[in-house]
Amino acid sequence: MTEQLWIEPVGDIVIVQLKGMVSREIIDECHKRILRLTQELGHGRVLLDLQEVESPSVDVATYPWNIELQTGPLKLRRAVLVSNTRIAYLARMAFGENEVRVFYHNLDSAIRWLVENDGQ
Repeated sequence: MTEQLWIEPVGDIVIVQLKGMVSREIIDECHKRILRLTQELGHGRVLLDLQEVESPSVDVATYPWNIELQTGPLKLRRAVLVSNTRIAYLARMAFGENEVRVFYHNLDSAIRWLVENDGQ
């Protein structure tokens, strides 16, 4: 499967959908677009749909998602949709202890978590 990236604001949430094999270049592009859209919206609610991502190589899986360093006062809150425990584990490694929660195929719960009690 080829690399695919789709990012759009839907309401007040930035929706990111990644499919196939993800590379460092795709992650960098994803970062740029998330930063631009969250700054335009004025908040950091991001839904990352990784349900159709293939298991990445080690160098991609450990590539930093430290986008918070670039957001300034804007605090990111991310919900990550995953399809299996391997992707969930890699997502937790990539995102660390920041305002991130992993959901298994549960879009409704992910959206609810993003908008409820986010302090923004």
